[in-house]
Amino acid sequence: MKGKILDFTVVIEQDEIGTYIAKVPDIQGCYTQGKTIPEVLERIKEAIEVCIETEKQEILPLQFVGVQKIRVVA
Repeated sequence: MKGKILDFTVVIEQDEIGTYIAKVPDIQGCYTQGKTIPEVLERIKEAIEVCIETEKQEILPLQFVGVQKIRVVA
């Protein structure tokens, strides 16, 4: 898979203390955190590269469709 350019969707959320958490829905277990958005973006790129290198199967990104917020009463 060397030399292949892949575009992954990254979900970034912020926790209650202000830390940014980045997740890649296409790659199970691929996530990281950072104090700023530029920091978390740099770290998630590194995490994606590590996940791709260690994965036994080829990882291909899914087509991003959209994001919806759903409210439920619990």
